[in-house]
Amino acid sequence: PICRSEDYKLTSLDGITPNTEYLGDASKSNWVSSGEPVLYEDQVLLTMAQGTVGTLLASTSYVWYGNVKATLKTSRTAGVVTAFILLSDVKDEIDFEFVGTDLNDVQSNFYFQGITNYNNEVNISVTDTFGTYHTYEVDWTPDTLTWLVDGTTHRTLSRNTTWNATSNQYHYPQTPARIQLSLWPAGLSSNGLGTVQWSGGLVNWQSPDIQNAGYFYAMVNEVNVECYSPPSGAKVSGSTSYIYDNVSGTNDTVETTNDATVLKSQLGTGTNMSAAYPSQIATGTASGSTPAPTSEIPTIPGLNGAGTGSNGQRGGNGGDPGSAASSVGGSVPSGTASVAASASTGFHGFAQNPGSSMGSLPQGKNVLLGSLLALLVSVVGTLAM
Repeated sequence: PICRSEDYKLTSLDGITPNTEYLGDASKSNWVSSGEPVLYEDQVLLTMAQGTVGTLLASTSYVWYGNVKATLKTSRTAGVVTAFILLSDVKDEIDFEFVGTDLNDVQSNFYFQGITNYNNEVNISVTDTFGTYHTYEVDWTPDTLTWLVDGTTHRTLSRNTTWNATSNQYHYPQTPARIQLSLWPAGLSSNGLGTVQWSGGLVNWQSPDIQNAGYFYAMVNEVNVECYSPPSGAKVSGSTSYIYDNVSGTNDTVETTNDATVLKSQLGTGTNMSAAYPSQIATGTASGSTPAPTSEIPTIPGLNGAGTGSNGQRGGNGGDPGSAASSVGGSVPSGTASVAASASTGFHGFAQNPGSSMGSLPQGKNVLLGSLLALLVSVVGTLAM
């Protein structure tokens, strides 16, 4: 679904749909969740109880350039990571990430098609991210990317500085992206050593927050989205959905169309939207009705792994697909695990052309276990990479 300018007041759980139920109709839901979002004093908590991999909220509409603000308080403690990011289906990524051992800094980062470059990370100084609401802001245009905190600009990136002579491309985020807000346990012993070290160490499941509330938590108050017009030269033939017309996955392959986004079942994909469960085929159940029992779901399309980004890994070493990590307390830049993104021989379109302290919290509930179930891919024309 295409971008929708909106001020989302997260004062209730209305408009949040579990990812086991959402079928791609952005008019019926603003956010898709996995894990356990909880309402507390007119704000939404992202929770992470022991034995879980946290909570993820992702927008049902995509943003293809625009201004996005999130007002939130982070979680805290070693191994606990809060994130506010934009992530596209081809793994272009724009990040604010908060490590629970450092409540006075936020990591700004960006990636092109999931390709790791640890030089992309820059720290921004803030004050007490756990105890104080701050508004974190991304201003994203085809030519510049700006990170702001409480209205103050802290970093600006020019697309022209991201030219990669080897692939003959700009390594700049440029494709429609979902907004994601998440809380996840980077400090699990099952994660790679670099990821654990980057997050400040292993999670202490006996910490005061666990003892008092039953879970770690981050608080989200509001998300504001202002959509910008499609870039000059963009292909626009409708006003409903974004599709890709080429597997290269750059912004000159994005088209705005009137193609539908609603799947018949969670077995569906952007290239097979009518896929259905055997029970639906037998009874002729219509799209948008109650989904088939989850026991019939062999998989849920979307991302894999416990964290944000292309697979939830940060840092590197040992089991991590990233690069070498340093010791706890040293500099371990945030990064997304490398993805086999094809190195094109170059585009000559409009983008790739080089010429162009709190009260009592609600107690913890049973939350989803196992791998974090990410969003089903409702964007039409999912890439056959």
